Amino acid sequence: MEADEASTSAALMKKFASTTKGVGVPEFGWRICLAHEFREKRKPFQASNVSLSNIVQHLGLGVRYLKWWYRKTQVEKKAPFIDMINSLPLRQIYGAPLGGFGGGTITKGWRGEFCRWQLKPGMYHYKTVIADQFTVCLRRGGQTLYQQVLSVERPHTLQGWNWGFCGSYAFYHALYPRAWTVYDLPGQNVTLTCRQVSPIIPHDYQDSSLPAGVFIWEIENRNDFALEVTIMFTMRNGIGTKDDKKGGHWNEPFHLEKEGEMVSGVLLHHCTHINPYTMAIAARAQPGRHLSHQTAFSPTGTCRALWTDLITDGQLDSPAGPSPPTQKGDKTAAAVAARCTLPALGQNTLEFSLVWDMPRIHFGSEEREHLRRYTRFFGSSGNAAPELSHYTLTHYRDWERKIEDWQRPILENRSLPAWYKSALFNELYFLSDGGTVWVEVPSDADITGGLRSEQGGLPTLPPVLREFGRFAYLEGQEYRMYNTYDVHFYASFALIMLWPKLELSLQYDVAASVVKEDCTQRLHLMSGRVSKAKTRNVVPHDIGDPDDEPWEKVNAYLIHDTADWKDLNLKFVLQVYRDYHLTHDHTYLTDLWPVCQAVMESELKFDTDGDGLIENSGYADQTYDGWTVTGPSAYCGGLWLASVCVMCKMAQILKDDAVYQKYIDVLERGTASFEKILWNGKYYNYDNSGKSYSNSVMSDQCAGHWFLRASGIGDEEFQVFPKSNIHSALKTIFDLNVMSFANGTMGAVNGMRPEGVPDTSSVQSDEVWIGVVYGLAATMIHEGLVEEGFHTAEGCYRTVWERLGMAFQTPEAYCEKNVFRSLAYMRPLSIWAMQLALERREAGESATP
Repeated sequence: MEADEASTSAALMKKFASTTKGVGVPEFGWRICLAHEFREKRKPFQASNVSLSNIVQHLGLGVRYLKWWYRKTQVEKKAPFIDMINSLPLRQIYGAPLGGFGGGTITKGWRGEFCRWQLKPGMYHYKTVIADQFTVCLRRGGQTLYQQVLSVERPHTLQGWNWGFCGSYAFYHALYPRAWTVYDLPGQNVTLTCRQVSPIIPHDYQDSSLPAGVFIWEIENRNDFALEVTIMFTMRNGIGTKDDKKGGHWNEPFHLEKEGEMVSGVLLHHCTHINPYTMAIAARAQPGRHLSHQTAFSPTGTCRALWTDLITDGQLDSPAGPSPPTQKGDKTAAAVAARCTLPALGQNTLEFSLVWDMPRIHFGSEEREHLRRYTRFFGSSGNAAPELSHYTLTHYRDWERKIEDWQRPILENRSLPAWYKSALFNELYFLSDGGTVWVEVPSDADITGGLRSEQGGLPTLPPVLREFGRFAYLEGQEYRMYNTYDVHFYASFALIMLWPKLELSLQYDVAASVVKEDCTQRLHLMSGRVSKAKTRNVVPHDIGDPDDEPWEKVNAYLIHDTADWKDLNLKFVLQVYRDYHLTHDHTYLTDLWPVCQAVMESELKFDTDGDGLIENSGYADQTYDGWTVTGPSAYCGGLWLASVCVMCKMAQILKDDAVYQKYIDVLERGTASFEKILWNGKYYNYDNSGKSYSNSVMSDQCAGHWFLRASGIGDEEFQVFPKSNIHSALKTIFDLNVMSFANGTMGAVNGMRPEGVPDTSSVQSDEVWIGVVYGLAATMIHEGLVEEGFHTAEGCYRTVWERLGMAFQTPEAYCEKNVFRSLAYMRPLSIWAMQLALERREAGESATP
């Protein structure tokens, strides 16, 4: 794939007409010229993409969904947790999001626009707010030589401004949590490098929570004469919703001097009834810099006055005092400008911040108030924006030092391919921009609701929750359910490796939900049956919808009754041990051990014939919720055996001999049954249904083995899956699902027939799931198939980031042609499982071929 790799990467920069490299732009990351246009324009998966046979199979689901959708949207006036009627169209514009974890995010696109907003917890607004811009003004000898909005857009509004920067003279480079935009100003011999920084710092649980971002402008003057350079930052009060025109919003300038550092800017108070907030744009005062502002201007019409104000003398009027509140129907915006002098052939720097302060939040039900995590450090009164601005502008260098120390060993490792370095860090965007919330837990809270498992264990408020709060992120920006557990199973590697306390906190929350029950009866859309919202002693599918009341009302998912899903309980047990293995937190293992026993007891009932192996129930009863599976299956059967294995391991550690004896017996019987029923000499059959697709090659058939390897469990302890069988299965998957699909350039298709054509028996079997592919690649690396693992994963990265224009919105799935499904999805965070596998190989823990 090497020739294709080079040509694909080069294509993103083909239109770049300059030779400038900018200041401090790293070698590795995702780079694209602002003039680039993606040739392929895919559409979201629709009913029209479903085959006739699958339409017949899902006719009942379709009818029930339409009725439910109408009631939800037209009667209740709520957003559906999955909107199959109005899927998000693909906009090939997104860049690295701004902000830490859980305080909301603002995305600045790679072309320069502020275009994706998540301030209301878990709810997204996709709109480019055209007034939100950076503008440059160059002056010499008291005369303005050049003034330009640094945007390639040519909008129909604000026509008093100079738009349409030539994209061929600029490029964008992302290595999350930082990004660089380099502008070579045509004809001016001046280069601007805007470096964007967010406080995403591994093992940091304070600054990583801050709703803040920094823009550092490095300005290079290649002329033989001095220049005055001004950068102006404009921002609308609001995010482009109808709330912007409701009236009552107002702005005010601020100046904060503290510890010898001065920051000046404008506060934009957005005064809504629910979830009010204040945004602040600010600049850092330094010797030789002049700061100015415009408290309020109308971001409508030509807006010529603001443009003229700047062009006249390179600064703004800086009126004192607050603006009056807006009238209904009006909008307001503000501007901050920073000016410096550059000597001939010299360089200078200007620093801006963008922060937003929404300390007290309500979810859609408006039943409870929650305090965001950052309020522990900056208070919850709603007046923290000046302090946040000051802290951000005076601490970002420390953030960058920590970010560089974290990323350097990987970036400098020449044995790792360049695309992998980009993918590994850039896919982390979803931890902040997954509708993420991180909230404080009241000191008197009882997360179990007063309930315990029969074996006891779980404390009312575990110390990790008290100290580090509650963390939740969406299954996807389109699939609006928090901590969807069957998917988090894959994504969790990023948390446990980089912010382990958040993973443990999430696990305690899931454990607390296990012991609860919600007897509310509701209709499930696939089967048409009515059952409980939550059954006791089973793992929930998710912990709720942000448009309702997460943690209190779990299982927003309505397609299936997931109490009978075969994978959720198993994935909990596997993660408990994996987390213990990586953290050595004995208290965590002890606390969650009774919950593991409870969910495994619930799972045992699925072994209907007593052969030690669970059976699927003839519908899509696992994470592949559109792919029917019957009887013993490679995916759930493998997860079951791996879970039984780690139950034995945990029982040994905790010296619980009775549980050990119980599960070692199950393991012996189950492994024999698994091999006898499903192994066909080359790989494990999809299931034992006897149907035409039962011998399909599933790319995810080794998921259980993957988790055993990631948890440090090798063949010398427990013989679960024969080593030779795993190698044979992985090589078969590589030959068929990878290399026989799209010429080996798009990753691994979920299901492949033995004759080398995709399995089209379901709506999901012929899809590629990016997060599954990264997990498969990790499994290959664990087993010594390193080259195959990298090749497999590379196909997904090249397809998503370089061919389809889905940067910072990696979807759940795409097909070989035409369609994708569910943009901005959780599962691709599993790429960090590849990094764990590589680290384990270095440490000598994994197999050699």
